[in-house]
Formats: sequence, structure tokens, C-alpha cells
Amino acid sequence: MNWKSLANWIGIGAVAVVLIAAFLMHSHRWEPRVIMLQGAVIRSDSDARRQQPVEGVLVTASDGVNSATTRSDASGYYILTLKAGVWPKQVVHLRFQHDEYKPLEIQAEVGLRKDARRLYIASMEPLAETGSAAESSHASVVSNIRIRYTVNSRKEDNVGSVVKVFEVANHGNVPCNGQSLCSPDGYWKAASGSVTIDAGVGNEFRNVRASCIAGPCPFTRINTSGVRQGARSVTVSALDWSDTTTFLLEAEVFRATLDSSVRHSYPVIYDRTLNFTLPPTEEGVSIEAEIDGTPMVFPLGPELYLSWATCVVRTNVEEEKSSVYRCELKPGYKF
Repeated sequence: MNWKSLANWIGIGAVAVVLIAAFLMHSHRWEPRVIMLQGAVIRSDSDARRQQPVEGVLVTASDGVNSATTRSDASGYYILTLKAGVWPKQVVHLRFQHDEYKPLEIQAEVGLRKDARRLYIASMEPLAETGSAAESSHASVVSNIRIRYTVNSRKEDNVGSVVKVFEVANHGNVPCNGQSLCSPDGYWKAASGSVTIDAGVGNEFRNVRASCIAGPCPFTRINTSGVRQGARSVTVSALDWSDTTTFLLEAEVFRATLDSSVRHSYPVIYDRTLNFTLPPTEEGVSIEAEIDGTPMVFPLGPELYLSWATCVVRTNVEEEKSSVYRCELKPGYKF
């Protein structure tokens, strides 16, 4: 074998070693794994204020072999899981479909760990210009819009007080001699007494207090273990190891009610969409508006139905859990 042939074989061997090492490293380090794809679907518009979330978009992810589908929620959010293995640098096709928007496809290069948290925002174009019908001369004008709703809050009213006097009869300086009731040190015979008060149906006690008001009070002990603030009934007992003593029990009576108040707010309008938020305790949401100058009240109800707009609502993910409403004008209306 000449030197030229030997050099060729050495080169081929070196290349083979490199390829085998790369394959082993690749197999060891990169294993097919389950991936999640998440993002949001919004309406395409040059004005960021008009890039409204799009609900109900059919989102499909496919790597050519496996696929997963879901739909966007009221905030436009979607999340998909491809359960089959996906290799690094592999391309996954994200397709977005909605009856009122042009189909959209996004190519996502997935598989690398740095891509695991990537967000895929789909900006979809409406099939038709939504403002064309509204700006016609025959469109009804919706104006002077105000949101009306009710908020219920718990209210406590002081409706009176209760005063109760009770006595504990006893004779002082009588040795206990193993009787059932004795002084705390076990030396003197003691007596006990108790009293129970009831606030009545729908009422509860606040600021319950008990005191010894007559007799040798230093030789008494009051037990308030039966007192619970906010309870309908409370019981107080007392121990006396001297002469007869008198005790006073007092408490304030409260009744809890629901206080309803009507409140108003005003929506923010961009183009053909109005937006407003309401607190989590809201009830009876209505929209007050003028249609071609005629004042009207439109209760939203659980179906969120309006004759002149299509509305959706979602719950804010933040701690306050407020409700976020969005209403888009139907054809034939304009703000």
C-alpha cells in the first residue's frame, strides 16, 4: 500500500470518527420530547389600539406526522401540545382559521430549549373591511353610551344591645374538703353559675363583655370559653369561692344585610369596538345608549345579546378577577 492510499484511508477514518462522535453526542444530548406551543391571536391593524383579540380561532400545529388542535379563548390565547417527539431545528406549521378572517400560517422552528418559552402571535386580517357598512348613509348611530351595573356589599347594622345580670350564691370561708367545686388553690368551697343569651334569628353578637359588679369580686373567676364573636348565642359562666357575687353580661346585637347600589361607568371606543371592565361583584349589567337619538336601555344578560353589537367577556387573570367586556358593532351601525 503506497503512502497516497494510506493517507486516503486515514482521512476517511477520521471523518468517520467525527461523524460517529457527532451522532453519539446528538443522540445523547438531543432526544425527541413533548413540546408546548402557546401564543395569542389578534386582529391585524397598523393601529395597536385596534388589534383586538380574536376568539374561536381554530389553531392547528403539525410537524408533518403528528398534529394537535385547539381554539383561542376570549383573550385570544391558545396553547397546544405535540405529544410525539420533536427534534431540534424541526419545523412545525401553525395554521389559524376563522370564518371572518383570512387563513394564516406560521412556521415555528422548535426543539431547542431556548425556544420552549417562545410566544407565537398570530395577526389575522379580516376578510372584509368592517367599517364599510357602518359608514354608509343608512347606518344607525349609537351614541351617548354608558354602562350601568349593580354592586352588592355586606352591611352590618347595630339593631340593639342585650344586658343580663346573674348571681352566684355562695358562703365564704368554708373548707372545700374534696367537694366538686373548689377555689383554684383547692382550699375553699366554691359555687358556679352561668347565663346564656340569644340574639334572635338573623342576628349576631358583637363586643361581648362580662364583669363582676357586686360582692367580693377578687375571689371570682369568669369563664368566657362559650363566647364567640359573631355568634347568635353566647354563654358565660362564673366561679365564686367567697360570698355571693353579682355579674353583668353585655353585648351588642348586629344584623347583616346586603346593600345594593347602582353604579355607572363609561366605555372606551376604538373604531367599531367598545371596551369596558367591571368589578367581580357586579350584577345586572346594562348598556344605556341612544340609537339615532332615541334613549334606550339594553340589558346584557348571560347571553351578552345586543341588537347592535356582538359582545364577549373574559375574566381578568390578575388577582382582582375583574370582568373584561368587548363589544363590536354589527353591520348597519356606527358610533
